[in-house]
Amino acid sequence: MRVAAVDIGTNSIRLLVAEAGGGDLLGQRLEWLDRRVTVTRLGQGVDADGTLSDEAMGRTIAVLAGYGEAVRAWDVAGVRAVATSAARDAVNREAFLDRAELALGVRPDVISGAEEAELSFLGALSGVEGDRPALVIDLGGGSTEFVMGTTELEYAVSVDTGSVRLTERYLGTHPVPPSHLEAARAGAAEALAVVSLPEMPATVIGVAGTFTALATIAKGLAAYDPAAVHGAELTGDELTSLVDRLAAMELDDIVAIPSLDPARAPVVVGGVLVAEQALAVAGTERLVVSESDLLDGVALRAAGA
Repeated sequence: MRVAAVDIGTNSIRLLVAEAGGGDLLGQRLEWLDRRVTVTRLGQGVDADGTLSDEAMGRTIAVLAGYGEAVRAWDVAGVRAVATSAARDAVNREAFLDRAELALGVRPDVISGAEEAELSFLGALSGVEGDRPALVIDLGGGSTEFVMGTTELEYAVSVDTGSVRLTERYLGTHPVPPSHLEAARAGAAEALAVVSLPEMPATVIGVAGTFTALATIAKGLAAYDPAAVHGAELTGDELTSLVDRLAAMELDDIVAIPSLDPARAPVVVGGVLVAEQALAVAGTERLVVSESDLLDGVALRAAGA
């Protein structure tokens, strides 16, 4: 069965077209046919005034129109689009959803933090093996989800902090002044203090664009390579080192990192700070990065998993 999934996030918009067939995970597996990501910063300014700006919506709708054309060209049997933190928080989300429906051909569902966590868990476990229980950390632009379980979801919490939200609250100049950096670190730690895991995870999996971007930087890749990123490990020491390194750089120098999407550069310091504090909350020294994530979970559900 050929399905399509679209994830409308706070920072990036993503598309997956895949063939779903028999496999070990809940009877389904995915073969990727088309996978895309575009940074549009839909949630720019939402944390401050609760409104999606016309400019941010315009950037996002233009990308969704292209994704809609791709979905129709693939002739899929099922399609689902979801919108996450920025749309949840925006008072004008219905106006955005109306335009998104016209562009995509399907109306996006604004999913709760709990459903976002569940879908991230489903997607991550479809692509990563490891001892259980597993903790999945889905670090987005506006929220971060912690999801834990063995084969089924046993614990989930969604926290209103992410790369964009932390950047807009505490960061904004490059290099980042030490006082701003420490305020942002303290802000991330305070937000994540609500996380209370029921037990120590045997495997920690980091998903979404911040973690994959950080893996490419830590590995010194000359270009983004999904095969090299998937399964890569990041340690707490590496994340702290990346905080110090990136915070000391001019924005133009971050933009010039060859493996990093330039559009992600303005929020990557905020992202690595949340990642550092998230791993501390998990109580472990390392995590494995997965290319399989929320988007795969949406696709699996579209296929009936």
